[in-house]
Amino acid sequence: MPYLLHLLPALLPPEPPASSSVSLIWPVTTVCTVILPRVLPLLPEHPLTSCLAAHPDVSGISIETDNKNVKAEEFKEAILSCKHKFSKGMSLRIEWKKIQSQGVSFVYYNSEFTGDLRGRAEMLNTGIRIRNVTRRDSGTYRCEISAKSEEGQRLGEATITLTVLVAPTTPVCEVPSSAMTGTVVQMSCKETEGSPPSEYQWYKNGVALLEKTGTGSARAANITYTMNKKSGTLLFNTVTKNDTGEYFCEASNGIGLSQKCSVKRMQVDDLNVSGIIVAVVIVALVMVLCGLGVFYAQKKGYFGKESSSQKKTNYQSTSEKDFKHTKSFVI
Repeated sequence: MPYLLHLLPALLPPEPPASSSVSLIWPVTTVCTVILPRVLPLLPEHPLTSCLAAHPDVSGISIETDNKNVKAEEFKEAILSCKHKFSKGMSLRIEWKKIQSQGVSFVYYNSEFTGDLRGRAEMLNTGIRIRNVTRRDSGTYRCEISAKSEEGQRLGEATITLTVLVAPTTPVCEVPSSAMTGTVVQMSCKETEGSPPSEYQWYKNGVALLEKTGTGSARAANITYTMNKKSGTLLFNTVTKNDTGEYFCEASNGIGLSQKCSVKRMQVDDLNVSGIIVAVVIVALVMVLCGLGVFYAQKKGYFGKESSSQKKTNYQSTSEKDFKHTKSFVI
């Protein structure tokens, strides 16, 4: 099926770096032992199927690794092993590549490290030791070894996954400073740096809160809250005065030291119904007294007298002006 040939570029190994003097034409060993095993299931009738028959001196080999899933703590070292059974006198060509979603890049090529590993990694025979690993080093690595022997050209590869473990950072906690009894209260605790993801434990007055399981001591304690250690939430469906206290949260993932947020106090008070009624009555009385005062002032004519005096004053000042004007006119 010719349309499947469009998939061939995705199966090819990456081209060497531009600074390298190596030819960009891939050797027949790579085509026969790396590309064809991936293409043959798709193109059983394609002419390239005669490659192995045309080059009987090319064969694949088995590459072994001590650990296919390497885990290392951040800022420590990681060892990616890659072993073969070639004799010491054979000429080997060793390459390491990192497989990412955006493509494949060289890690070790032409007897030197490239990219982020330059200056931080060294070869251990055909394996790699990475010093001071960071979370950016996490990913899938591929070791490729080719060798020439009396039987012909041989090539093999092994894939190793590196996971960098990161200790948690100080979590961010949200605790309300006050609440009314009977209301819903939710506290939250979260940190995003830890790998693997952290779990969270809440404390009240320095004592770890029990997780609601419905059995044993948790059931006997008559717990009124729900604590989710995965998400870090602490939920009170109906908070009571007994829930008043100082709260803090601790994040841990088994890497490094656990981290906790600062202590925050939540005060829970009853809703003072009698106090609210008294306040409403006082406000109502003040409003009534103000209304009576305004009514009394209007009845006594205080507002009207003020208007009359203002009119009288205006009239006098107008008369004086007219008089002065008339006098100057007569003169």
